[in-house]
Amino acid sequence: MQRKAKRMRAEIIRITDCKKCRREILRAGELLRAGELVAFPTETVYGLGGNALDQNASKKIYQAKGRPSDNPLIVHIAEVESLAKIVVDVPEKVRRLAEACWPGPLTVILPKNGRVPYETTGGLDSVAVRMPDHPVAMALIQAGGGFVAAPSANTSGRPSPTLASHVAEDLGWAIPMILDGGPVGIGLESTIVDFTEEIPTVLRPGAVSLDELRGYVGEVRLDRGLLREDAGIRPKAPGMKYRHYAPKAELTIMAGTDEAVARAINRRIQEGEAARKKVGVLCVSENAALYRGGVCRCIGSRSDGEAIARNLYRCLREFDECQVDAIYSEAFEAPRIGPAIMNRLLKAAGRRVIRCTDEGDEEERK
Repeated sequence: MQRKAKRMRAEIIRITDCKKCRREILRAGELLRAGELVAFPTETVYGLGGNALDQNASKKIYQAKGRPSDNPLIVHIAEVESLAKIVVDVPEKVRRLAEACWPGPLTVILPKNGRVPYETTGGLDSVAVRMPDHPVAMALIQAGGGFVAAPSANTSGRPSPTLASHVAEDLGWAIPMILDGGPVGIGLESTIVDFTEEIPTVLRPGAVSLDELRGYVGEVRLDRGLLREDAGIRPKAPGMKYRHYAPKAELTIMAGTDEAVARAINRRIQEGEAARKKVGVLCVSENAALYRGGVCRCIGSRSDGEAIARNLYRCLREFDECQVDAIYSEAFEAPRIGPAIMNRLLKAAGRRVIRCTDEGDEEERK
């Protein structure tokens, strides 16, 4: 039996110029002030915005996404001075980092003050804050009161949206408005750094690299959950504990030389065809000719890490549209943003990795 299509509720407003579309942005801001939700573009991915200081608005965000309530939301601000209004203190290292990286794809975690409800922070005494580098996002935050909680605007667990159409597909039935600012620029969520620890700790890699962070503030370490699976953690930031970024079909990462990986994937394509199953392949453009059949998606050139990051979620969603039964992805190495790309892929794959060699394939868990 076919499932009935969900009736679209969201009004989709194309924003090409914030000054020319000022009236529409003010109307979106009024929705936020009234406790409603508005999806909007940032430089990373589309966010699902609600008033961060309104506990009921935060509850609506969790409900719309189907998101676990202990998974914290990120508060978006439009002025550096706003940070001090919602945290206990702003350390000098955070001031230096904000001066260097804001607006931009960087989130900091600090002890919150009483203005921020626990419904926004997932029950934690800390709050995650960032200033997005996107004119539509900045204009909406200002119109909406200055503090907008905004996780990615997708159904929880699915690939994050990089187009307004992705938001409409997942959440168009659940929210009143989507601001369409076109494709996003980066395509991966922000770097998150926890400053509640003695040593600043990266909880989620992003476009601001570990080396860049160390250049700004000195010693910075990686959270242990980034180095190995740690199912017992309580998430202090989005993406730490729960399955994220995943397409509908099972995704497996294939690691090894180009030849060994192509040989292993081609064998699985043949096995899939024999079983009348559709196999998806995610690869760099240089390797596309190595694959024989299947649904192949080129994510970009191996020399262009920014393109790989920008195209990742779109490609994963296209596999859903093609209704593939299984997906096999090459492992991607790229300067600066490579760790962020592989972090998202590992999450999407449930950390399933197959090491491909001339002697055979061996599954391992990262």
